[in-house]
Amino acid sequence: MPEAGLLRIGELSRRAGVSPELLRAWERRYGLVRPTRTPGGLRLYSSEDLRRVQEMQRHLADGLAAAQAAALASRAAIDLDNAPHATADVRAELAYALHALDEPAAQAILDRLFAVSTVEAALSDVILPYLRELGARWQREEVSVAQEHFASNVLRGRLLGLARGWGRGVGPIAMLACLPGEQHELGLIAFGLALRSHGWRISYFGSNTPLETVEVAAEHLEPRLIVLSAVTSEPIHASLPSLRDLARRYHVALGGAGSADVDADELGVLTLPGDAVAEAERVTNLVGARE
Repeated sequence: MPEAGLLRIGELSRRAGVSPELLRAWERRYGLVRPTRTPGGLRLYSSEDLRRVQEMQRHLADGLAAAQAAALASRAAIDLDNAPHATADVRAELAYALHALDEPAAQAILDRLFAVSTVEAALSDVILPYLRELGARWQREEVSVAQEHFASNVLRGRLLGLARGWGRGVGPIAMLACLPGEQHELGLIAFGLALRSHGWRISYFGSNTPLETVEVAAEHLEPRLIVLSAVTSEPIHASLPSLRDLARRYHVALGGAGSADVDADELGVLTLPGDAVAEAERVTNLVGARE
């Protein structure tokens, strides 16, 4: 028998007026319902699951698309401003979905997150802390190569989707690139999204970018700021002569954990080793995003 207050899918279907097949589809695509399971594998649903299904039906009746309706129906479960523990819960849900290699569930969680949060808040409260945790678990060999690559690629695709059009506008240009040999770019993408919210236009060159490419592009773009990223100090030390030369002509900042050990004054650059969102605000105050 179901535990007190919990419903089998047939009873949830009857009360909500939604077929079991559609309930399973909404669970799979949007994470709308979050059943517990008995030792025998039977799904059991809560009154909160019923509320979300009914709320989604109301939004669908108002003409909203299914993804938007699901995000709005889930708002109460992920209210980052009013629930002190919500962000930790969302990070845990996201980590579970990504480590289970469940892309639809991860996308549904991200849909709900961005429906109720600004990009900066989502980065600061959920995505960047998750990435730091993923990196720590990778070093401790607690996640597999498959899990790390899967999670990175899902989040990279999602962040680049948010970045669409970040080069438009009238603000000054920030060129972003990973130093030669550096493949890790998620932190740099997050930094670019945060910069964009401060009025910058972003020109993004991605991982493992030769400095000759940066120099040629800078002559064409005339950027206010060039940000070069590395998670270790090796790519920085390997590029010191070129970095010094570039810093004589442009505002250059080194981002990522690898910049923490750099003598910024000697090299003539800014260093941005901290949280991407906070560092975007700091560099904006130092260099200025307004003409």
